[in-house]
Amino acid sequence: MQTYEVGLTGLLFSFLLLLVPVLISHYLDLKLISSTVESVIRMVLQLVFAGIFLTFLFDLNNALLNILWVLVMVFVASHTVLKNAELKIRHLIPSMVASLALTNYALLLYFNSFIIDLNDLFEARYFIPIAGMMLGNSLRANVVAMDNFCTEIQRNENRYLFRLSMGAEKTEALIPYLRKSIRVALKPTIANMATIGIVFIPGMMTGQILAGASPMVAIEYQIAIMLAIYVTTMVNVLLGILVLMRRGFDEYGMFNKDMLRNV
Repeated sequence: MQTYEVGLTGLLFSFLLLLVPVLISHYLDLKLISSTVESVIRMVLQLVFAGIFLTFLFDLNNALLNILWVLVMVFVASHTVLKNAELKIRHLIPSMVASLALTNYALLLYFNSFIIDLNDLFEARYFIPIAGMMLGNSLRANVVAMDNFCTEIQRNENRYLFRLSMGAEKTEALIPYLRKSIRVALKPTIANMATIGIVFIPGMMTGQILAGASPMVAIEYQIAIMLAIYVTTMVNVLLGILVLMRRGFDEYGMFNKDMLRNV
């Protein structure tokens, strides 16, 4: 089956689509034009760089380089989560990188070993894109969870302190906020799984079909990756909040507001 390339002409028509949101923003005074243009420019530059660099990595296919590149992805994801959750990066970045790296490396090796049964578990063509899907899909959930956790602790500070004063341990007093943050963060992922294939056809399945794979093969991969993404997201969210519970409170169980960027 022939795979059609987008090409420069196709990309030009893609950019012309931006006239729609630009005109809407202009007439409704949404003030989104500059941020839209900036985001598109950054997207293009990052994707061009990624395309060049990934071509190099795929051709070289060195296990150590592949592992190091995924570690770079983990660091950037950790930095992005903390920044968007309005947390001071220097306080939490080492623990966040360690927790995300542990989860994602473990799930990647499991996926490549038992699910798609690769001979080379670190093959660049699988190792890096699958890591990107896992990290990318869990990133938003981590932001939501950590932001929700900090907000709920501050909003219900008196209730939390009352539990401590009644003899509850810090972990025991924080469990209700942990539960709520995980539920809020995972709702979009659960909704996606419930509507996949009917409401929308996801990116991995679409890409494989466009590349000429049969729909059934694409479905097998999509089911496998969605389950892996869900597990990775839940574990990443849990570990992220546990990092906050460990690093964000003093020895008396008091929430350290200095950790917040807007304080």
